Amino acid sequence: MVLRSCWKSRHKNSCGPAGWIRPALLWFCVTQCVCGIGAVQESTNVVQKDAEFDVTYNDTVTSQNQTIYAFNHTISRNKTEGVRVTVDVLSRGSDSPILFVVRQKQAVLSFQIPLILRGLYQRKYPYNHVGRTLCQPPTRARSENQFFFVDVSTLSSQGTNYQLRVSRVESFTLQTDTKFSFTASPSQPQYFKYVFPDGVDTVIVKVNSDMTFPCSVMSIQDVQCPVYDLDNNVAFIGMYQTMTKKGAITVQRKDFPSNSFYVVIVVKTEDEACGGPLRFYPLRPDELIDAGNRSKLIDVVVTPAISSEVYVRGMLFILGIFLSFYLLVLLMTCVENKRLKKREVFQIPADMSPAETGQTPASPYEYGSFADNGSTLSSEAITDSATSTDNNYGYIERSLDGVGRCRHESLSSVEEDDYDTLDDINSDKNIVRTKKYLCVSDLSRKDKRILSKKYQIYFWNIATIAVFYALPVVQLVITYQTVVNVTGNQDICYYNFLCAHPLGALSAFNNILSNLGYVLLGFLFLLIILKKDIVHNRALFRNDLNALECGIPKHYGLYYAMGTALMMEGLLSACYHVCPNYTNFQFDTSFMYMIAGLCVLKLYQKRHPDINASAYTAYACLAGVIFFSVLGVVFGKGNTVFWIVFSVIHILATMLLSTQLYYMGRWRLDSGIMRRMLNILYTDCIRQCSGPMYIDRMVLLVLGNIINWSLAAFGLLERPNDFASYLLAIAICNLLLYFAFYIIMKLRSGERIKCLALVCILFTAVVWGVALFFFFQGLSTWQKTPAESREHNRDCILLSFFDDHDIWHFLSSIAMFGSFLVLLTMDDDLDTVQRDKILAF
Repeated sequence: MVLRSCWKSRHKNSCGPAGWIRPALLWFCVTQCVCGIGAVQESTNVVQKDAEFDVTYNDTVTSQNQTIYAFNHTISRNKTEGVRVTVDVLSRGSDSPILFVVRQKQAVLSFQIPLILRGLYQRKYPYNHVGRTLCQPPTRARSENQFFFVDVSTLSSQGTNYQLRVSRVESFTLQTDTKFSFTASPSQPQYFKYVFPDGVDTVIVKVNSDMTFPCSVMSIQDVQCPVYDLDNNVAFIGMYQTMTKKGAITVQRKDFPSNSFYVVIVVKTEDEACGGPLRFYPLRPDELIDAGNRSKLIDVVVTPAISSEVYVRGMLFILGIFLSFYLLVLLMTCVENKRLKKREVFQIPADMSPAETGQTPASPYEYGSFADNGSTLSSEAITDSATSTDNNYGYIERSLDGVGRCRHESLSSVEEDDYDTLDDINSDKNIVRTKKYLCVSDLSRKDKRILSKKYQIYFWNIATIAVFYALPVVQLVITYQTVVNVTGNQDICYYNFLCAHPLGALSAFNNILSNLGYVLLGFLFLLIILKKDIVHNRALFRNDLNALECGIPKHYGLYYAMGTALMMEGLLSACYHVCPNYTNFQFDTSFMYMIAGLCVLKLYQKRHPDINASAYTAYACLAGVIFFSVLGVVFGKGNTVFWIVFSVIHILATMLLSTQLYYMGRWRLDSGIMRRMLNILYTDCIRQCSGPMYIDRMVLLVLGNIINWSLAAFGLLERPNDFASYLLAIAICNLLLYFAFYIIMKLRSGERIKCLALVCILFTAVVWGVALFFFFQGLSTWQKTPAESREHNRDCILLSFFDDHDIWHFLSSIAMFGSFLVLLTMDDDLDTVQRDKILAF
């Protein structure tokens, strides 16, 4: 205060108009300053002591005496030795804290006791026992003696007893592949140095503890002063992550110019960041809370990461696995082409009917009969039904010449509405589609050009959706990765840190690379469909009878859409794994919904090509599913209102879809719907007890409603945190139910499954089972905190490069490809059966 007033007086009076200083005034100021300094020296007694390492000093400090401990420390260029200062306050009655200042050659460390660390809601936790490690300044000399000083002072007039001990940390440098154990607490953080050995460019720092709590933070910082080793500043620099029992950070030499780094371990004051309980305390201003014992025993080990040869081996492995499918398909294509060439030698002319050749196409009804009660029906009944269809239902006979001629007409000249505008055609649809027994010919009456155009829209729409969806996704995940690299916050992304191999700016390249299978197999499926499409078009061009009037109608637009969706699933899954977390999990699931929906549509389209949903309707419904997925991720966790609304919508959608399927679209949702429902209930249940007209459809829909109502009830009662996976489970359950129904009805109708389709079914089922085993290993989960998620992390299990989730990517991509092949080949046995002999179910 004396010095400041003296300076103000001297500065104020030195700036006169003429710029000169009066000698008398200057002398007065100097005298006052000297007297003030003498007064301060008389009021504060400064004692300097030569101190030694590993000696405990018990002293008392007051506002009148200040103690300075001088230590002589020898620093060697080739030897790293840490120095640790430990202080304990013995008396706790003073209102003013004790200030400890450690002055080094190139660094200053200061802290007070009691050390006040803050938690949530500004809670204050005092600590009277503090231990800090000093930052070692670098030296260019081989050996250099440096002094550092520990100043102890306080503003309290009461004497406060303390203990001071400065010791050398012999094991300050971590050794490669050597476990080191130590104890840390919020007021006694620890850090150690690691130097990259020759030939090692990347290491993994693994930290383990048998104790879940207290929550701690692991940080990797460059070797420079100061070191940020307190709970309130550990996130200021370097890479860091919270941990409970496990923690791991991959460190690259290129990020540290000194070829060394510090491993810093800090124990947090509270456990809320690690998913632990947050104890309730009354929030009173300036109230100090006893945190109790928060010491934690920790093990740390630094291991070399994989070499570049392992990266190359992993990439060659995944390319070899999936390119082998290309070779297998190429081989099978060559065999099939050779077989077709042999068949062409004995091919029947296209203008001869089966009756003229004496050959009768295989009929599914030759293997059994179907009675009039809805479950079976005799051959005569089938014949009568076909005859009555021709005579009474206005079945449109199409000559082969007309079909061949249509192939040369422009697709744009014909619209779907051309067949649906006249009242007689609409009446004809009502009659045909409500027959008790439907054949594929009844539901494939529209011109093939129109349906081909209709189903090609599926492909073009999904291609457009993919472009507009993927571009912002790629931009966003690049931003995520940049934020992680810049801030060093490893809690943003939920990796398997024990098997996360970086490449360039990517933190987990192996998780991204493993998605390559979706892209390669999706493209292969597109090539298979393109080949089949070309062969089919050639058959139509030469008026091949089997292509024109036999088998399931060939429409490849949905297949093209499925292959594109599989490729996009690989791309978006790779984007998700750039930085996996709950905010971008929808990237990984959006096209899974697409694939499930397209597979259901394709199954239904096989025998109902005329009444299948349009691309606009289908994608609008899928957009609604994705919309609810986003709402569920953002608002669904523990929100009762959301789950009630979603369950009601789920049940209503199930009922509406069931009605649509049961009546083949021949119903109206208008103001008279309730009157018609009551009328049906009265006539069919009260006036006369009659069973459902369509038994098979009713069984499927009843099972579907039971499953969907059960899933809705489960969601409403349990409210799972992972809403996106819950929604995906609903889609998969409905797909599996419909697929099982299709297979059962196919076999029940006397149809058979060819060898290739049977092999695909068995192979796909086995691969799906193995894939799901690896999926449920759960190496990380964003439903928990990042620290809790790391408890599930495990080491690589394949080629030291891929983990369990990568194997899930491999197998699930193969299983999806196999599932597509099943849909493609399961009705090959009907290629020579006329469509009026194929049952529509």
